[in-house]
Amino acid sequence: MSAPAPPLAEKKDAQADTRSIGSSSDDSGDDNKLLEIGYVPSFKREFSNIATISFAFSIMGLCSSVATTFNSPLLLGGPASVTWCWILGATMCFTLGASIAEIVSAFPTCGGLYTASAQLVPKRHRPIVGWVVGWLNILGQILGLSSTEFGLANMIWAAVVVGKDGNYTVTSGHTVGLFAGLLILHGILNCLATRQLARLTTGFVFVNIGATLIIIIVLLATTPRSEMHSAAYVFGSEGFVNQTGGWNNGIAFLFGLLSVQWTDYDATAHISEEVKRAAVAAPSAIFIAVIGTGLIGWLLNIVLVLCSGPLEDLPGASGSAFLDIMTLRMGKPGALFLWAFVCMTAFFVCQTALQAASRTVYAFSRDKGLPDRGFFGHVSSWTQTPLRAIWFVTLIGILPGLLDLASTIAVNAIFAMTAMALDLSYIIPIFCRRWYRNHPEVQFVPGPFYMGDGWLGWAANVNCILWTLFVCVIFALPTYLPVTGETMNYAAPITGGVILLSLVWYVVGGHRHYKGPQSNRTDLDKPAAPADDALVAPADGEKTQVQAHVV
Repeated sequence: MSAPAPPLAEKKDAQADTRSIGSSSDDSGDDNKLLEIGYVPSFKREFSNIATISFAFSIMGLCSSVATTFNSPLLLGGPASVTWCWILGATMCFTLGASIAEIVSAFPTCGGLYTASAQLVPKRHRPIVGWVVGWLNILGQILGLSSTEFGLANMIWAAVVVGKDGNYTVTSGHTVGLFAGLLILHGILNCLATRQLARLTTGFVFVNIGATLIIIIVLLATTPRSEMHSAAYVFGSEGFVNQTGGWNNGIAFLFGLLSVQWTDYDATAHISEEVKRAAVAAPSAIFIAVIGTGLIGWLLNIVLVLCSGPLEDLPGASGSAFLDIMTLRMGKPGALFLWAFVCMTAFFVCQTALQAASRTVYAFSRDKGLPDRGFFGHVSSWTQTPLRAIWFVTLIGILPGLLDLASTIAVNAIFAMTAMALDLSYIIPIFCRRWYRNHPEVQFVPGPFYMGDGWLGWAANVNCILWTLFVCVIFALPTYLPVTGETMNYAAPITGGVILLSLVWYVVGGHRHYKGPQSNRTDLDKPAAPADDALVAPADGEKTQVQAHVV
């Protein structure tokens, strides 16, 4: 549902104010849609279709995603687990991506599924649902950024170890120092104006897909046929090797799903206020990226397994089975050259993840979800980007990595909640849309990307909810038995603790400043009645502050 329509003259004034912020007349349709939802556009729409698709592909990672997670399925369930779990997970993730895209098309705001979740429940549930989804999404995104940046630092040091023929010791100080430096660099790059960010992002997809295809071709060209593994090893029983220490074969095989449950599907939604034709471009980019990453990633996994050497020699001195396979087949110079492009794709993931996370923080602060009096819900008049939110995410993102100086177990425990927190923040609005579909206070108006209310839409929505709950169980299991302090999986208790603490915080003090997503339209003279709209109009005392934040 949307904010009540103001008189025609007032609406024209609001649109005029919107265009003065930086939108061109060509973008008036996008801006009008945002006004209907209840927000005054605050960003310039500079992301074209190709830039938006590139953004969506970049957040998925593709070859860097495979590189950072390839060890888990290979060393837990064996090569066959790598092959089959990727395509199984990719197929299921496709239904999740499509369900997310459907909601993003209906609510193309930088709040993403957080904003949508509060519009898809009755009025009495809007604050608490928005609060929980908002915090899960923000924490998941920040930890996802931090863990990816940490993985990039390890990838770079792995290349150094290979370059030194294994005669180099990487310390926690080395890793944390590089991690923090990279994150600050991404903070600086994200301070660019939207137009520069769009131009920078446009080239990401070509490097991402190009590097992946070149690696596939070179691996096949440099591996003698006699040394390639058999089909039974890649796809069959010969490739199933249970190395979990005690789990049954079924669980060991399913641990292969740890490599394919991508996160931050809705990242593209968080830049939708910077995207041209956002209701079409943003969901389409999500849809295309999920399909492309799934299929090309599956081919890459198959080739890596096909060309890998003896399983007992992996992951090698570098600690990365992906890099070790490349080095074995291409030689050190060729492997390191192409590894630089793999690291570059991981760099792009962090760049786009920081941009998406900062827009989420901006949206949550704009709605008074943070106890900051709207401080981080500010758009710089210099760059037309939320600089305060960018540096908030950057500095907070450094903190989890610092735990590695004290304990590797601690930092892994924190990073482990990323996928679970984000996935839960996704399925809550998907579930609410179906559960409350006939409620008189909930009116879901589909956008251009819509699977319909027939069997296709229902099948995709129900499947992604059940699948996400299932993989959350897999995420929560310790991967090795017997369970010790070092092998314990802390994802479930930490995620549960975060949800519990957020609820306690809401009851104790959060409910005083957070009433659910709030309209920042200053042309609404009277606060909208909660029964009429999910977005509450700002109180009179807040209007001056809102104007200062968007002008």
